[in-house]
Amino acid sequence: MRKRILAAGLCAVMVMGTMAGCSSKAPEETKAESAAATTEKAAETAKTEETAAPEEAAAGELEGSIVFTIWDNNLMTYIDENDMVGMFQEKYPNADIEVEKIKDDSEYWNAMKMRTSANQLPDVMFNKPFTLSRFKDYLVDLSDLEATKNNELAAGYALDGKILGVPMTAGYEYVYYWKDMFKEAEVEVPTTWEDLKTASQTLQDFYGKDDPDFMAIALGAKDEWPDYPYMEFMPALISGNGQNWNDMAKTDAPFAEGTDINKAYTKVNDLFTMDVFGKDPLGIGNDQATSLFAQKKAAIIALGDWGLQNIQTGTDDYSELGAFYLPVRDTKDDPFKVIVQGDSFMGVTTHSKNPELAKAFVEWFYSEDFYPGYLNYVTSASSMTNFPKEKDPILAEADALAPDMELVMYDGGGDDFQAIQNEIAFDYKKLGAQMFTEGFDLKTELDTLNTKWAEARTKLGIK
Repeated sequence: MRKRILAAGLCAVMVMGTMAGCSSKAPEETKAESAAATTEKAAETAKTEETAAPEEAAAGELEGSIVFTIWDNNLMTYIDENDMVGMFQEKYPNADIEVEKIKDDSEYWNAMKMRTSANQLPDVMFNKPFTLSRFKDYLVDLSDLEATKNNELAAGYALDGKILGVPMTAGYEYVYYWKDMFKEAEVEVPTTWEDLKTASQTLQDFYGKDDPDFMAIALGAKDEWPDYPYMEFMPALISGNGQNWNDMAKTDAPFAEGTDINKAYTKVNDLFTMDVFGKDPLGIGNDQATSLFAQKKAAIIALGDWGLQNIQTGTDDYSELGAFYLPVRDTKDDPFKVIVQGDSFMGVTTHSKNPELAKAFVEWFYSEDFYPGYLNYVTSASSMTNFPKEKDPILAEADALAPDMELVMYDGGGDDFQAIQNEIAFDYKKLGAQMFTEGFDLKTELDTLNTKWAEARTKLGIK
């Protein structure tokens, strides 16, 4: 399978391991390798014996307590079910961890923002790609950690040469579908944007004639954020540029006709106005949309790899569940671009009163003692080169359907973009929800955004 990285700062080898899936080394070495391996192993054993005592002593010397604040629901559940604190204390008996759980992401970011000014950030905090720059002055450089060196995505998100967070997983975006429903309606898996529109309309006409509540594509637009596969990622997919939001900050008219974001949102608007999202997409949230899809009240839903568990939980039989990547390209001769991003970045804050223990916790989290178990618990791909993971068979189907995919490493936008975004109150997810409202005019909205964008750049002195 040929795959190519379309983002600066990340070598192709790093991500290809994640996408293709890595296999473990064979348990038996070849005869040709055995002699050299034996000699090498002996040397390694001697080195281990020399260093084991100091390492154990260091572990015993680390003491005190740290606060680990999270909002990732999967991790919260895993921690509760597996006594993470107790596991950590097996290696660091004189240390303690307080796990602070915040279930709502908006509440989490608001809390972290307030704590920065009060000098009360937790010792270890979560970040997303787009928040690393927001908290960069409050995060320490983790470049020297082994966990960082073994992480295939961390370097791609470095700021000013510093690695401020270690992504827990590599996130990919999928379109889930019911194979039996496609087959019954005589619909093929789409490989271009026009194919997706045609397939959606065919499914809507086929099943909608008997069920007025049927939706070809399930989308919880009431919550606004579930439209992110279309509104957030498609501009990057159109251009093959994972830094698209940062580049927007460098121009006065990023929404003008012919730009990547204009092309992307024109495509999205065409799809959103096709009546393939049911009678009232603004009337249901993500949980309900996912549930309806799981019950086959819809044939398609776009969610990240994290959505697979939610779908499977909602149905007794997912044997006909399949997945493909969102086909943004215009023709089958165009590259098939696929988004990849680091997710849930663990970072140590400058407010930590016990930074060495905090760093030790991060190292431990990504070690054999904890990380493989958590990785097997979630559906996301591994971000660690030393702990590869085979993709779930359902998700692996998407790779098979796009053998020549090109990976686009996504960055959510830096300080300049966020400053302009906040100044003009530009919310791409809210904009997507507005497309479902009667009387919405995309051209007028984009022209208005261009005017506001240029004024904001001038006001803020951004060049």
